[in-house]
Amino acid sequence: MPHVSAPTSIAVDRLINNLQRLCAQPTSSGQMHELVTAANLVAELLRQVGLAVKVVQTAGAPVVLGWKAGRTPFTLLLYHHYDVAPTGPWRAWFHEPFQLAEREGVIYGRGVAHGKGPLVAHMEALRALLTTEGNLPCGLVVVVEGAGLTGSPDLEEVIRQHTDVLRADAGLGSHGERDSQKQPFCYSGSKGLLQIELEASGSAHTLPPGLAASVINPAWRLIWALGHLKGEDEDIRINGFYDMVEGPTRNENMVLRQTKLDETDRMAAWNLPEFLFGMTGISLVRAEVTLPTCNLSSFKVKPDSHLASIPTVATARLDFHLVPAQHPDVILGLVQEQLIARSCVDIKLTRLPGGYPPARTPPDHPFIQHLVASGIPVYGEPLTLLPSGPFSQPLALFAQHLQIPVGTVALARNDSAILAANEHLPLEDLVRHGQLLIELMVACGGQASSVGR
Repeated sequence: MPHVSAPTSIAVDRLINNLQRLCAQPTSSGQMHELVTAANLVAELLRQVGLAVKVVQTAGAPVVLGWKAGRTPFTLLLYHHYDVAPTGPWRAWFHEPFQLAEREGVIYGRGVAHGKGPLVAHMEALRALLTTEGNLPCGLVVVVEGAGLTGSPDLEEVIRQHTDVLRADAGLGSHGERDSQKQPFCYSGSKGLLQIELEASGSAHTLPPGLAASVINPAWRLIWALGHLKGEDEDIRINGFYDMVEGPTRNENMVLRQTKLDETDRMAAWNLPEFLFGMTGISLVRAEVTLPTCNLSSFKVKPDSHLASIPTVATARLDFHLVPAQHPDVILGLVQEQLIARSCVDIKLTRLPGGYPPARTPPDHPFIQHLVASGIPVYGEPLTLLPSGPFSQPLALFAQHLQIPVGTVALARNDSAILAANEHLPLEDLVRHGQLLIELMVACGGQASSVGR
């Protein structure tokens, strides 16, 4: 595919300064006072780049919209989020988590690899294009939300109410992993998301443990209910859960067979002796790309005490990462039916805010092919394309409401610790992430008629 490299470079010092400024503003997921302040800062940074900006108030964190016309009618939509994972104990960090640090070409700070880092890299790419050429090769829309880590509960309504601003021809997100050569994967879609909470209740008061022979323990009730949803063999036992799952196509299977994950680096970074069932090679890639998940993220009892007792309440949070043809509403109904069928009618089920279907764009779509080819001038070879990866993003909301193709490019590395202490990333990775956007926008602007819807 013909590809013209953009003679544009990103100002690294400005990238570091703006990332330092954004990282200094805490934006822990769910902390509304932090997120509101951060939304205004994001809006200011977008305006400084030269975009028109609107801050949309929602029931939760504000959503920041930015847009600017380009030389061609084609318009690219960028999806980002400014919320980040909680820091956890500060004593686990080498330095203050909200103070950007750089050592030997690696930058440290909460959000540098997931959330704030990719956002700033893209903003500096836009600034570089405007500084060099005076305008953008194609139009641009930027959507930055503050609830990307909690299921994007308000994003769909924002899209519905602002379709005039969000008119675009393709969408791009930043998420995913790298291959065995440390090069970022790109994806022609992302998994969907459903989050639920299960609750079991017992007596009105905490009781002595000796009464366990005659009194219901809600923690045990909840454990038994969870066992009806997923077994120790890792099989999801919800009746009908796999019925809609479609296996990979022949072309996708060919790609999966050729894909190599950096398994040694993963196990070292995560301190794992092996993957489930000793999976490796193609079986590991296929599992992560094509299989839906049922993950237990928390299990709590009330009251939380160091004394032996029978608790009054037990709760568990589960998230499902869904593959094409699975829909959150349908899966929710199947979970409810499963609990009833297994006589767990005393278990209260609550759907948590947010969630969305999976997204998938045909891998041979011109936009996806341009995305793949954009890796050549940046990484020396085309990006490896996968249909999806072990993550979810709300790209389906843009694909459905705007009728556009969507794709994703990875940034973080296996050891980036995006949910743990000492989040970090090589500075060069951020620069290249921005440079890739420049290449993609040049390609979309140069061949606009063949790239869009």
